[in-house]
Amino acid sequence: QVQLVESGGGLVQAGGSLRLSCAGSGGSFRDLAMAWFRQAPGAEREFVAAARWNNVYTRYADSVKGRFTISRDNAKNTIHLQMNSLKSEDTAVYYCAAGRPVLSALGTASVYGYWGQGTQVTVSS
Repeated sequence: QVQLVESGGGLVQAGGSLRLSCAGSGGSFRDLAMAWFRQAPGAEREFVAAARWNNVYTRYADSVKGRFTISRDNAKNTIHLQMNSLKSEDTAVYYCAAGRPVLSALGTASVYGYWGQGTQVTVSS
């Protein structure tokens, strides 16, 4: 049973940085795409960033391009999300996900079969 556990959330001022981590267990992640999604209160879950298994191909939501960086360490079954220049609109619960989406579906939540419990990120203005 694959399990994902996020960490690194917290409260930060606008313009600051946070680094989220997601540790996987219970299986091999080498052939899985891994992604970050987020959900703000009253909003739908939205795609943030994803990385294919080989770490060569990454995709970002337009709202975070140039500010967020996704990286993964297959040897440690871990992915990270470095978030810089944070804005109040980045406030949300951030979820880690793993699955086998085709390239065109990397940003689609429904194709990911494994999810973490989420970690809260709050950006104060």
